[in-house]
Amino acid sequence: MFNKKILFLLTAASILLLSTTLHAEGRQVRVIKVQAAINPTIAEFVISSIKKAAVSGNEAIIIELDTPGGLDTSMRDIVKELLSPPLPVIVYVHPGGGRAASAGAVITIAANIAAMSHGTNIGAAHPVNMGGGEVSKEMNEKITNDAVAYIRGLAEKRGRNAEWAVKAVKESASIPAEEALKINVIDIIAGDLDDLLNQTDGRKVLTGKGEVTLNTKGAKIVREDMGFARMILNTISDPNVAYILMMLGLLGLYFELSNPGAIFPGVIGAICLILAFYAFQTIPVNYAGVLLILLSIVLFVAEAMVTSYGILAIGGIVAMFLGSIMLFDSPLPYLRASLLVIIPTVLTTAGLFILAITYAVRAQFRKTETGAEGMIGQVGEARSRISPTGKVFVAGEYWDAESEEVIEQGEKVRVIALKGLKLKVSKEAK
Repeated sequence: MFNKKILFLLTAASILLLSTTLHAEGRQVRVIKVQAAINPTIAEFVISSIKKAAVSGNEAIIIELDTPGGLDTSMRDIVKELLSPPLPVIVYVHPGGGRAASAGAVITIAANIAAMSHGTNIGAAHPVNMGGGEVSKEMNEKITNDAVAYIRGLAEKRGRNAEWAVKAVKESASIPAEEALKINVIDIIAGDLDDLLNQTDGRKVLTGKGEVTLNTKGAKIVREDMGFARMILNTISDPNVAYILMMLGLLGLYFELSNPGAIFPGVIGAICLILAFYAFQTIPVNYAGVLLILLSIVLFVAEAMVTSYGILAIGGIVAMFLGSIMLFDSPLPYLRASLLVIIPTVLTTAGLFILAITYAVRAQFRKTETGAEGMIGQVGEARSRISPTGKVFVAGEYWDAESEEVIEQGEKVRVIALKGLKLKVSKEAK
């Protein structure tokens, strides 16, 4: 009887363990990684991933975040989705050394659960003018006040430290993970994803479908990548890449216009310019910089046609360099092109422009060596007495010739005109 009871208990325990294991394997948590500036491509990726996770029946979605900030419009698109998500959303500032700065701080505060790993920081959310150029003091105050009201509302909605959130906007305050947890800016500090899932298990959060209790302990982690297309779009949104694409586009179009029918340079140039213009939608562009770059091209063309002893070329290089520096008008480093990219690009582009334009101008003014025009100026020899007509040997062939002066056989002649198949010649000066 005793053995039967033990057998029954072991069987029940096995069934319970198997049931728990199968249930855990059936539960999934989707994880996406955002390690870039917040732009339209990143926003679209985050929003579509949240919707996909909800359709797939995932327990939650974790956004591994490491960002210096980004565009206000893209940030707000993400926040709108986070405020009434179809499933619990966890923003996890990770890995160590990462940050949730500027727009990243706002996104973290807006999440159902805000988590950070050790060695990360959050804050510095002061708004920056992204339209290029200076703004008045009054307008700057309006922008700041709007950002303050926005982040305060998010913090209060999520039950987080609204006073610190306001400080992050007004004073660009930034704090490490440990302090963020201490003053109720975030909910959790987790060493890794497994630790995060264990700590979030059993927590209640508010979603678009009402209150949900998280059941994340032991859940299977499913990672989702951006995909090749989004990776390409995100890459070209980098100011350095956008800048190089613009310069390649200008070079390609110039080569096509100077050599009609080449096709390849024109196609490549057009593609590069279209991609650059796409990137310019996500980067604050100063059009004075664009005009300076176009002016530099005009100066390079003038250098090839006017004897300026290099002055116009130097002016073109200076204009291109200044235009390149001014092109992206932002105080934020990640929204400007690097000097390490600008300097070699300017020198290489300037050299290619000058070389191409010089060859084009020389070809235009080079003396024609074929056809009727190519015969003018050729020197030959009279093979008979010309008075006023006779035979000459020019360019390896015998020709009928006429002259207004008497030319004896054997004398050198120069072609001065071509009438049909007859040359008009004169004596070649000795």
